Amino acid sequence: MIVNFCLKICYESSTMRRKQLLLLKVGIVAWLLVVYILFTYQPSTTSPSLSQDDFRLIKDGPVLPILLIACNREAAVRRSIDLLLKYRPDQERFPIIVSQDCGHKPTRETIESYGDQLSLIQQPDLSDIEVPLKERKFKGYFLIARHYKWALTQIFQKFNYEAVIIVEDDLDVAPDFYEYFSATYPILRSDPTLWCVSAWNDNGKAGLVDVRNGSSILYRTDFFPGLGWMMTRELWDELGPKWPRSYWDDWVRAPEQRANRACIRPEVSRTRTFGKKGVSNGLFYEKHLKQIHLNEVFVPFTKLNLSYLHQEQYDPTFEKEVQNSQVVSLTEVKSGRLTQGVKYKIVYHTKDVFKRTAKALGLMDDFKAGVPRTGYKGVISFFYGNNRIFLAPGNNWQGYNPSWS
Repeated sequence: MIVNFCLKICYESSTMRRKQLLLLKVGIVAWLLVVYILFTYQPSTTSPSLSQDDFRLIKDGPVLPILLIACNREAAVRRSIDLLLKYRPDQERFPIIVSQDCGHKPTRETIESYGDQLSLIQQPDLSDIEVPLKERKFKGYFLIARHYKWALTQIFQKFNYEAVIIVEDDLDVAPDFYEYFSATYPILRSDPTLWCVSAWNDNGKAGLVDVRNGSSILYRTDFFPGLGWMMTRELWDELGPKWPRSYWDDWVRAPEQRANRACIRPEVSRTRTFGKKGVSNGLFYEKHLKQIHLNEVFVPFTKLNLSYLHQEQYDPTFEKEVQNSQVVSLTEVKSGRLTQGVKYKIVYHTKDVFKRTAKALGLMDDFKAGVPRTGYKGVISFFYGNNRIFLAPGNNWQGYNPSWS
């Protein structure tokens, strides 16, 4: 009996040890599984609430394709592509898509010589285009509008991008071109009172901008600048169905399209055109465009707080700045005797006074749908003789007059 009792104890002890050993083994396996998951699991970069088609992201930010509009200028397109590639920080984030019209073989071969550094799409409709008799000499504008519509449709409907940066084959870009658009994209997305971001300052001559200290300054403008600009899919969904047959840029500037929305523009241009020869036959080129200063200093815009560009922050500050500036005459500004570091204002009340003042200061003096170039709430901001100057309407300004052109 005692022997049986001892054997029973030994058996139960052995069984208990086996259970403990089994539990220990299970615990070790579970621990190893947890360690494996922690070290090998990588979360998806796509938000579970959005599909990749809704919002195409990679690890360092949104994908912003560059759409380069080209035709038959092989030397120009090579110059443009070379700079776009030179400054491009990431091919995945900034795919370059060259859209060629015209069917010009030497230009196509030039584009194809870059291999997989970019993509080439070709506008298939090379048929002649119907143009009113009185506008025959402006046929090129009809062809460009057709090309733009086809190319932008490809970007948003075929390639399914959420935004695009549009350049033409006669633009140089600045070293921080991509940085500028990367930083302003979230602002464009989050502020419904904005509808584009442009790299261009129409009044960006070296003597009219703060080259030394103004490279990081950005503005809102009611004037659509173009010449290197970013738009969203939502804007194309709005404009695409009613896209014009010609003069697309002037059409975009009309009140019906602008709808009281603004663009972002820089103090110092991030693009510069070298396109004296083209559809516009060098319009404004020698007098203005050729003299635009291209930014040379890399500004880390993505590390700066650009929330001041939102309308609710920007407008009160801007209006107060203009209101508090000291009123002076054109003669006083041109005299060069103003106190440096002080902000001044020249007031205009009529179209003729504006144009006369603008011409005297070297500013572009034309209007599109009543809006002066770079204007915001009727105000032109520029630099002259080391002073910030505002060319501003009187306090009774009631808005843009479309008859001013």
